[in-house]
Amino acid sequence: MAAQKWVLTDVEQGIYTDDFALSSDELGLEPESWSFSKRRLRGGRSDGVDEVRVQQGDFSFSVLPTRGMSVWKAWLGDWEIGWKSPVRGPVHPRFVPVAEPSGLGWLDGFDELLVRCGLESNGAPEFEDNGRLRYSLHGRIANTPAHRVEVRIDSDSGDISVTGVIEESRFLFHHWRLTSTITARRGETSLRVRDEVENMSGRDGEMQLLYHINLGAPLLEEASEVIVAAKTVAPKDHRAAQDIATWSQFAAPQAGYAEQVYFFDMATDAAHNAAALLKDSRGSRGVTVRFNKKNLPHFILWKNTGALPDGYVAGLEPSTNFPNTRTFEGKHGRVVKLPPGGKAVFEVQVDVHGDAVAVQHAEAAVRNLQPNSPMVLTTPHKDWSPG
Repeated sequence: MAAQKWVLTDVEQGIYTDDFALSSDELGLEPESWSFSKRRLRGGRSDGVDEVRVQQGDFSFSVLPTRGMSVWKAWLGDWEIGWKSPVRGPVHPRFVPVAEPSGLGWLDGFDELLVRCGLESNGAPEFEDNGRLRYSLHGRIANTPAHRVEVRIDSDSGDISVTGVIEESRFLFHHWRLTSTITARRGETSLRVRDEVENMSGRDGEMQLLYHINLGAPLLEEASEVIVAAKTVAPKDHRAAQDIATWSQFAAPQAGYAEQVYFFDMATDAAHNAAALLKDSRGSRGVTVRFNKKNLPHFILWKNTGALPDGYVAGLEPSTNFPNTRTFEGKHGRVVKLPPGGKAVFEVQVDVHGDAVAVQHAEAAVRNLQPNSPMVLTTPHKDWSPG
């Protein structure tokens, strides 16, 4: 079978599919084992959310076209990869008050394994001198639905992929198009994300993009450890500096824990590939995040080990910049500049390791990127964090 595709949504062509499912069995492709399905969720704050679920052997994942092509969760056998947010999701964007006055409305919809922050801005909320909100937390792309969605199967390569096209635009300000393709390959327990961002405006533009990749229990637990191939590690602020000596280690859930964030200059191989691994306390399970430093030059570790009901989670976050205010990052040149019609491509791979041998191999691969111990700063870097 040559590559085939199925269009699930195309607003311009008037195409919309409520429910759809297809498997290798139905196409007579034994002994291959894959399937995909599409459904629209009903009830509560999930009402109206489209979900596309892809299964490739024992590995599967869920994509949310309604939520900016976020990856809601993944599964390896009976292991659910993601985290338990106090937000009951997935949440339809109409229930997420992104522009509410505090600038923190984005958090009302936050429960995904992988969610993008951007594209106009991707960091902390920022306000005008008069207190009016200028940029909300983490931007708008995660709460913008795709207007075109398709699934493609390539039996030769073993790829099954979901592609969505999203536009973030505001009249007289900016017009960005994100084309996202999320792929699983036969024989692998990984998902690959390839995002192309195009400036559709007739003016020069500046954009930012951060991949907020979030992992909780059972992978995250007391004595879990993150292995990051880094040249330099710095605390974001005074709170993170308090525990800089144990930045790579995780504690048990603790009620009232205040988040800690660390910024990295990554070590890479000759092709600029970078990686970070989170493994459980026994080294029996792990997840590696891989990316290329040329297009995603910065990396952030988010530690939020609060009580389980409040969201016990760690974030591994490749990014074009650090998640400070848009103005601070712009002053330091941490934006992607694109002329009219200009494009930039960003790629992230999430590898899931289901046993100790796979974790050992993954850890060795990350450590091989870093011949020397990183420089660990005990106070925030003056160019990476506001004073």
